[in-house]
Amino acid sequence: MSTLRAQGGRGTVEGLPEWDRCAVMGVVNVTPDSFSDGGRWFDTTTAVKRGLDLVGEGADLVDVGGESTRPGAPRVDEDEELRRVVPVVRGLASEGVTVSVDTMRASVAEQAVAAGAVLVNDVSGGLADRAMVPAVAAAGVPFVVMHWRGFSQDMNSRALYTDVVAEVVAELRERMDAVIAGGIAPERLVIDPGLGFAKSAEHDLALLAHLTDLRALNRPLLVAASRKRFLGHVLAGEGGPPPARERDAASAAVSAIAAHEGAWAVRVHEVRATADAVRVSRAVEGAR
Repeated sequence: MSTLRAQGGRGTVEGLPEWDRCAVMGVVNVTPDSFSDGGRWFDTTTAVKRGLDLVGEGADLVDVGGESTRPGAPRVDEDEELRRVVPVVRGLASEGVTVSVDTMRASVAEQAVAAGAVLVNDVSGGLADRAMVPAVAAAGVPFVVMHWRGFSQDMNSRALYTDVVAEVVAELRERMDAVIAGGIAPERLVIDPGLGFAKSAEHDLALLAHLTDLRALNRPLLVAASRKRFLGHVLAGEGGPPPARERDAASAAVSAIAAHEGAWAVRVHEVRATADAVRVSRAVEGAR
């Protein structure tokens, strides 16, 4: 397995550009029911414009998804997911954008890659669709392996841990081994601790406090904390947690922490503040 390079310990991902700092992955949800921005970018033209705007604000790559993974979300059918995702991927790729596809379906991954996507971000790490790992291996593109214990409908019931950090690391290692055995080169793997997926706020905070433990897996780390429930829990006042779209400053704070701890990339809905945060983090690293 390849070693992480010295610069921040972030590592490189074969098949993707190299950045000298934590990269910023902007999110385009082509869904009517995402927890944070459902319906805002639901048609192709609007979604492509949104992706281009994110790049203009400092995103290094754009993650396009057509299926909500919020807790309790029902699955969309395959044809609908393809209809939502592929034209947006094609539109952004044609403009020179580095595009990731957020999907649990091999067929969507295959068609998105054919349309120009260069990274497959599967929140199930290939567990939801047995055809995913062979498809990604055949395509020869990088793959995000996220910690996952089950579909959105019942994932909250799976948030049971004795030691969340040790168990997430162990389960990610097991999944990485399976993905590599399935034909995906280790140099093309990115890991993601799966904040908010089968985890309570306390679990998410513990994982953020121990990102260095995840570095033991020796692969670049993607941190996707933007607007998630644990931030609402942290920010909650007498009136309860703020709505998702009022958690962007907190999301940028997590991005700064993740960048400082050597994350390869952070995935966010609003890019500008995070783009500034990772650049400041890099400047501080450079001053040491």
